[in-house]
Amino acid sequence: MIISVLHPGLLTTVQDLGRPGYQQAGVAVGGALDAGALRVANLLVGNPDGAAGLEITLQGPRLRFDAGCLLALTGANLSPTLNGQPLQLHRPTWAPAGAELAFGAPRAGCRTYLAVAGGVAVAPVLGSRATYLRAGLGGWHGRALRADDQLPVGAPSAIGQNIIKELTENQFAKSQASWTPGPRLCPVPRRSPLIRAVRGPEYGQFAAASQQAFWEQPFAITAAADRMGYRLQGPALVRLTDAELLSSAVTFGTVQVPPGGQPIVLLADRQTTGGYPRLAQAITADFGALAQAAPGQALRFREVPLAEAQALYLAQERAMRALQRGIGLRFAH
Repeated sequence: MIISVLHPGLLTTVQDLGRPGYQQAGVAVGGALDAGALRVANLLVGNPDGAAGLEITLQGPRLRFDAGCLLALTGANLSPTLNGQPLQLHRPTWAPAGAELAFGAPRAGCRTYLAVAGGVAVAPVLGSRATYLRAGLGGWHGRALRADDQLPVGAPSAIGQNIIKELTENQFAKSQASWTPGPRLCPVPRRSPLIRAVRGPEYGQFAAASQQAFWEQPFAITAAADRMGYRLQGPALVRLTDAELLSSAVTFGTVQVPPGGQPIVLLADRQTTGGYPRLAQAITADFGALAQAAPGQALRFREVPLAEAQALYLAQERAMRALQRGIGLRFAH
């Protein structure tokens, strides 16, 4: 099966859960910015949760499926349509041969994820099909999609085949399933998300007033925002020392503060180390909320203890595994 790209949209890339294990060689982990949304989309079509799908940013593409295809959309609501009919997010959907998927105005969020049964079957590089744009690595020729690209799709799993059967076995069946995951796995992106965070290793180097401002004041996402990170605009944060730092490890959600005092939040395509002081670290459970924020929106940060951050992450993982078990029990046979 082939997906033909009729129009690429603003920025559409092949993504999976990235390529961990190569940071010592300077290779970013990368992968889907909203990994939770991609994982849910994959489970809805019977894929392993790390299969490759498409990450669609703000202005979506127009795609054609040259054969019947089971698909699911999660993440941002970019007004998707299939053959001109509105599609709901978070539901397995049968697209007949020749069907066209398109997108309209963004309604909520920044990034939609498209999973297709069998996954986007581009060749893996360093164990991942994710596109790392800055290095031209992985995905579809290491770049964003363009018009006339043709993406190969793998064979559906047994679970995917049974979902297809349920959606297509009689002529009166709806093309979309009537069931969705629970609300924990289908969050509606907020206009001004509250991002929970723990203190970073250099938190104590900042003035008390700046520490307070970071937790209490909004920070706007500037136009300098991409898959590497967001530059924020807000109260200038004052560091009490100008001592140079050795480059240290950074990760998704690390909040760095350059000398100008305006913080940067790092995302999936971040560098592997950084020399700016690390004021805070966004918690894993809120990575999706970070990924769905767009330039012009404002972020607020709230401090949480490490134990709460760990509990929120575990609860999110339990919900993900419960969804996987539930779909398996219903469709594995």
